[in-house]
Amino acid sequence: MAGHARYTALLDACVLYPITIADALLSLSCSGLFAAKWTKEIESEWVRNLEKARPELAGKLGRRVAGMRVAAPDWEVAEEQYAALVPCLTLPDPNDVHVLAAAIAGHADCIVTKNLKDFPAAVLSRHGIEVIHPDDFIVMQLDLDAVAGLTALKDMRQRRKAPPYTPEEFAQLFDRCELFSTAQRMREAAALI
Repeated sequence: MAGHARYTALLDACVLYPITIADALLSLSCSGLFAAKWTKEIESEWVRNLEKARPELAGKLGRRVAGMRVAAPDWEVAEEQYAALVPCLTLPDPNDVHVLAAAIAGHADCIVTKNLKDFPAAVLSRHGIEVIHPDDFIVMQLDLDAVAGLTALKDMRQRRKAPPYTPEEFAQLFDRCELFSTAQRMREAAALI
């Protein structure tokens, strides 16, 4: 499971929408544990959904989008790479087919999503792709390389300065995103983060 930049994770919109999850995943990617990928369609989806939920952010997410792209310079699976695959694939939610198509075209090893039921393992395994919940994925990265993973998450905590977070407050951010195993790992490593 991961540990090398050639290991590639396609990040679904639902894990890019919450800033805590997106920041954690991109921080771990920047540490070299895996390569993070997504598409402009996925990017548009999370931006649209966040602006809908928080209208005061409409038109103000450009800086966050640009920062994410800088953090993962090889982020994009271009539409022309995956569009031809879309009609050939079937998933329970037809709106998610482009995600699987992008994962295939982007040579992803996994799709990181909270919507596990929308990506049946039986369908994905035919393409050599697994579906992983972000909580499990983050914990796997920490298991793989605790020093690199904890350092990346420590750096993430230190970037949050307004207000600064204690290790417990940082763990609570993950709890609020329902990443309970990650939150527990943050509590266990409080002295290190």
